[in-house]
Amino acid sequence: MRLMPALPAAISGSSRKRRARSSLPRLLLGPEAVEVHATSLRTGPRHLRTFVVTGYPREVGHGWLEPLLTAEGTFDVALYIEPVSQPVAAERLRRQRARLESARRIDLDRGRLVDPEVEIAAEDAQELARRVARGEGKLFRVGLYIAVSADDAEALAAECARLRSVCASRLLTVRPATFRAFQGWISSLPLGIDWLRMHRTFDTQALAASFPFVAAEPPSSRDGVFYGISSGGGAMVWDRFAQPNYNSVILARSGAGKSYLAKLEALRALYRGIEVLVVDPENEYERLAQAVGGTYIRLGAPGVRINPFDLGDAPDAYTRRAVFMHTVVSTLLGASLDGAARAAVDRAVVAAYAARGITSDPRTFRRPAPQLADLVLALGDDESAQQLHDELAPFVTGSYRGLFDGPTTAPLAAHLVVFSLRDLPEELKPAGLLLALDVIWRRVSEESSQRRRLVLVDEAWQLMRQPEGARFLFRLAKSARRNWCGLTVVSQDAGDLLGSDLGLAVVSNAATQILLRQAPQAIDAIGSAFRLSEGERGLLLTARRGEALLAAGQNRVAFRALASPEEHRLITTDPSDLAAEDSSL
Repeated sequence: MRLMPALPAAISGSSRKRRARSSLPRLLLGPEAVEVHATSLRTGPRHLRTFVVTGYPREVGHGWLEPLLTAEGTFDVALYIEPVSQPVAAERLRRQRARLESARRIDLDRGRLVDPEVEIAAEDAQELARRVARGEGKLFRVGLYIAVSADDAEALAAECARLRSVCASRLLTVRPATFRAFQGWISSLPLGIDWLRMHRTFDTQALAASFPFVAAEPPSSRDGVFYGISSGGGAMVWDRFAQPNYNSVILARSGAGKSYLAKLEALRALYRGIEVLVVDPENEYERLAQAVGGTYIRLGAPGVRINPFDLGDAPDAYTRRAVFMHTVVSTLLGASLDGAARAAVDRAVVAAYAARGITSDPRTFRRPAPQLADLVLALGDDESAQQLHDELAPFVTGSYRGLFDGPTTAPLAAHLVVFSLRDLPEELKPAGLLLALDVIWRRVSEESSQRRRLVLVDEAWQLMRQPEGARFLFRLAKSARRNWCGLTVVSQDAGDLLGSDLGLAVVSNAATQILLRQAPQAIDAIGSAFRLSEGERGLLLTARRGEALLAAGQNRVAFRALASPEEHRLITTDPSDLAAEDSSL
């Protein structure tokens, strides 16, 4: 990006004699002539067109003009700042408020609807006048000009189209300096001469945020994970374990790169010695697990089972298992239990444990645990128990029994453990996800090893659709920090996550929030939940694959996920990449 072009001698007024004595080549001094057209000009071999920024978004973040400097193309950005004295600023604001209020009252007197833009402008002018009166800010006259240059007219048109696209993504309105091409060119040079004089009034905060040469960067961290490159061109290194809590949420539409980013973070967390436990709905983590020597557990495959009745070493394990079985039954049935059904399940759980000689005494916890079939056999004869018996039959003697008809066979002794749900029928996926989370949480909470852990739940919307599953995920999000564990929730269905109180609680308990490209239908809910500015909403609507916005407290950083070729090979699920890899073998 060219910010300081060479000073042309033709503009400096130097004579032929002085140019002859100069030791610099003539090409560095400037062109022999300037050919001026209506909207552009030609200086030697270069064609140039100047644009004036005439429209700005209402809300912006720090460094929001930085994409003008990092975008592809040859753009010269000139920013002119002229302070306005305090008396003049107060008088101008008073007149502006009077004009806006007059327009609003005329509409009311004539029975017309008030223009919402006028109403918003009046509110902004009033707030700005208060800040200026209190001495909290000042007013400035700001002119922003962008000069585009290329080798020929066709290339210039392409560069201008690229600039318009970049400005549109930032909600900027640009207009060419028609019939003032020469003045626009002079104004874009580092001469401090503003011949266009097309200004806009800014206050101190807006001017500081609009300074395009400083981009928002995340706080540096020695123990963080490298995510990619920030919008300012720096390294995006983020340590979630240095935040108030260690949880994170990743939301994006399908195909935006959310699972790619989650796998990249998990792989690099392993580099830092962090233990990673993953719930994988679509076999996307299999190659990663094989490459790093992790354990990959295919739930639903023959011989792979998880027994929800298993007891651990905790003194209150018996009570916790009895309560958890209510959640398991509710998830299997797809509905919450009423009072009678809950009482029947509770009696059956106690009877099933008693049949195996297990009581609340921790000394009995080592005995073989009962299974789901034992619970069904222990149900009573009343109406609620009989209905539960019939509804649970497919999971005991029917086609869905494979996950529950034996003791647990899932090994967990590895630095990376992945639970795959792809082989499970759709009816069993919520239950499989719940059981996997339970096994993971028991390992996190009951083991005494002082080691950082990361629990990753991909496509969490499947669990959030079940009331009991959503509550379980909420408890995991609330309790993970006490065990030096971070929960990562990845979802493409923002509606299910943000449309319930429990889902919003999961998001609010995530100190690290990462948003990738969003669908237009979901941007309003996302923008309201995460308090996004108009510029940030525009960024998420136009983001390319892998481009994301990290929001953590006061930090708002746009970045692009970056993986090495070897990492990309392990985490990509792009069919073209996989086909190319298979053909090369």
